[in-house]
Amino acid sequence: MFSTHDRLRQRTGKKGSGRLEYLQELVTEFQDTSSIEAKHQVLANLANFAYDPINYEFLRNLKVIDLFLDQITESDDTLQRFAICGLCNLCPDPENKEYIIHNNGITAVATCLSSPNEQTVLSAIATLMFLITPESKPFITSVEIIECMVRFSSSANPRLRNLANVFLEDYCTPHQVTEVRKQVEIARIPLPSPPPPASSSSSSTS
Repeated sequence: MFSTHDRLRQRTGKKGSGRLEYLQELVTEFQDTSSIEAKHQVLANLANFAYDPINYEFLRNLKVIDLFLDQITESDDTLQRFAICGLCNLCPDPENKEYIIHNNGITAVATCLSSPNEQTVLSAIATLMFLITPESKPFITSVEIIECMVRFSSSANPRLRNLANVFLEDYCTPHQVTEVRKQVEIARIPLPSPPPPASSSSSSTS
């Protein structure tokens, strides 16, 4: 099992020369291992290291952003959760944000909105908010994504409900939200049942 983030700091210091090599070990282990448990552990570690801006350049050089983008489209819920968490940690940095946006990251992140895992969905919403720029905003505030947020805003889960409302209030226009709410309400209206088949009456002959 690999070291914790605290141990990494002890081994390499704040700008230690061994930091890049250590993170390279993690990436290599993820690529080489056939153990799904090991992959979970390594990706969790990389997501934690992504929280520290000290590691941003190293992670870019090691193509860890691509690794995260690949894993959030995987069917394994745990890999998806750690990957979107890692992206969420990286995307406040302007260079990382630009890379994610220009490598189909918005579409990939949006797939996480349908996850059954609460933390995955919360990380996806936060990531989309971090990724908003004047150029990316039209894609992030698409009808499909706003519809997800409208549905989440009615959730019984307070964390999900509150974050979705922040998205709707801070990044969408009232007109956008109103129009999508109308569509959502229409979709919830049950379709009328088809009329019962007409009973056939047989005529009697005398």
